[in-house]
Amino acid sequence: MLASIANTFSNCFKIPELKSRILFTMLVLAICRLAAYVRIPGLDGAALAAYFKTLHADGSSVLGMYSLFTGGALENCAVGALGIMPYISATIVIQLLTAVVPTLSKLAREEGGRVKIIKYSRYLTVLLCLGQGLFMAIGWENPQSIFPNFQGK
Repeated sequence: MLASIANTFSNCFKIPELKSRILFTMLVLAICRLAAYVRIPGLDGAALAAYFKTLHADGSSVLGMYSLFTGGALENCAVGALGIMPYISATIVIQLLTAVVPTLSKLAREEGGRVKIIKYSRYLTVLLCLGQGLFMAIGWENPQSIFPNFQGK
């Protein structure tokens, strides 16, 4: 059984298109993991990590769940702390607006309209990243305003 799994895995790399897709996925995964470890300069990551340890000791929390989705980047005060959440949120908002706004609904049914809607969701992603990044930076600079039990510097 183990030999058949190894054989199937080696056959994946014999097909050029599949090989390039696997390597691209591995590269994107490596970049995301690197972004989860590169810390933002000037922040006390040790104090935030200690706060997260107290949260984990108390049980599950929303902040701990968000940190789970970012791969621990929130706990590390990392560059990739926003993760993929802004893109997912923007896509959901655009989908909901497509059902409500007649112009977007008409655009979705046109030929080439989906491409424009995807473009709009990417623009909205940038706006959400700017807003969420601003609030996250403010929260990291003044954690007592967001987390009343935070015992940082």
